[in-house]
Amino acid sequence: MVEPAGACLPQAAARLDASPELWPDEVRIAIETLNLDAASFRQLTEKHGGEGEAVRAEVLDIVAARGKMQNPVTGSGGMLIGTVEEVGPESTLGLSVGDRVATLVSLSLTPLVITDELAGWDGRSERVPARGHAILFGRSIAAQLPEDLDPDLALMVMDVCGAPALVARVVREYAERGHAPTVAVLGGAGKSGSLSLAAAADAGAGRRIAVVPVQREADLLAGTGLADEVVVADARSPLGLSEAVAAAGGPADVTVVCVDVPGCEQPAILSTAQGGTIIYFSMATHFAAAALGAEGVAADVRMLVGNGYVPGHAAYALELIRRNAAVRGLFEGRLGE
Repeated sequence: MVEPAGACLPQAAARLDASPELWPDEVRIAIETLNLDAASFRQLTEKHGGEGEAVRAEVLDIVAARGKMQNPVTGSGGMLIGTVEEVGPESTLGLSVGDRVATLVSLSLTPLVITDELAGWDGRSERVPARGHAILFGRSIAAQLPEDLDPDLALMVMDVCGAPALVARVVREYAERGHAPTVAVLGGAGKSGSLSLAAAADAGAGRRIAVVPVQREADLLAGTGLADEVVVADARSPLGLSEAVAAAGGPADVTVVCVDVPGCEQPAILSTAQGGTIIYFSMATHFAAAALGAEGVAADVRMLVGNGYVPGHAAYALELIRRNAAVRGLFEGRLGE
């Protein structure tokens, strides 16, 4: 049951029925940790001036009111890890009771109940210790947590695993035509950004340019080999960004937008070569602004929405973490934050 009546998909529903009883093809998970997506967490933090208790209270209010974690401003959610409690007899997800899993679908469409008032969370981190349950529909995605990686590390990787898989696919398209593309990643020191840089190298990119907003993030990337050039620039500044990318060897054949703030649509367009590709892998993106912005400056660019799913995306991202010590180091550094 969803509201409004007749809503056909859970993403668009104002409220989901999160009761624990299963339909034949569903799976119920006892939740351990929620991972709020970066755009949602930033919006909540800025709204409440960094007051963790207020952020915690609003997350509880959203889940109680909507039966899911869907930020009403950004529309986004995140993902979770937990243990399978019950599997419907017609489920096709390949899960068994007792499996420890990460969901690879957004919390914005996952029926969710929180039972511990988030007592173990201070509201100051994207990772949210929690107790309760979630329901996976018959047509869904989940992956068993790997035994060789810290669960929190695996959760962070799986939260953004669609980005490196899509970047690798696009870069390979260029490489198969005999061209090693220049790739610019906006937000290159972040989770999806650093994995995207690693994936670009893995798939045959030529020059890799990382754009970060502050020197502290540039210092994180220095010496890692993830990027050929690290540029400190405001990704919201059309001329500032395009000039910085050009000075670093651009314009880019492939621009990947991994920042969690709005206003980067047109700067990304101006930083991309004619005939190039832009991947908007950010829930802060205003897609109408991207389309109209390209039209307004007569930019012949292909614009892709990173929808978070590419076949094999979780396995590929985890393999990058295992093989690439630099990107793994960046992720492990976040575990202490």
